[in-house]
Amino acid sequence: MIRPVATEIALFLLPFALYAIYLAATRAGVLHPDAWSVSRLLTLTILALALMLGSFLVLAQFSGEPPNSAYVPAHVEDGKLVPGHQK
Repeated sequence: MIRPVATEIALFLLPFALYAIYLAATRAGVLHPDAWSVSRLLTLTILALALMLGSFLVLAQFSGEPPNSAYVPAHVEDGKLVPGHQK
């Protein structure tokens, strides 16, 4: 469960980190208040939310099991634990 949450947090922070790297590369002053105006922060936030929404859609479309598959729960066969799986 931690991996999907960490992925979404990383995707949200990516535009801000790229902008900070851009500011550092152009020597514009990463911590200068003019570099982080409200309109720029709003733009970065919209980009971050779009990245997160896109990743949600990709994960929903391309992950998981096929439709109408049956789940076989974990069980013990011949004294060995067989993990749950889709059938």
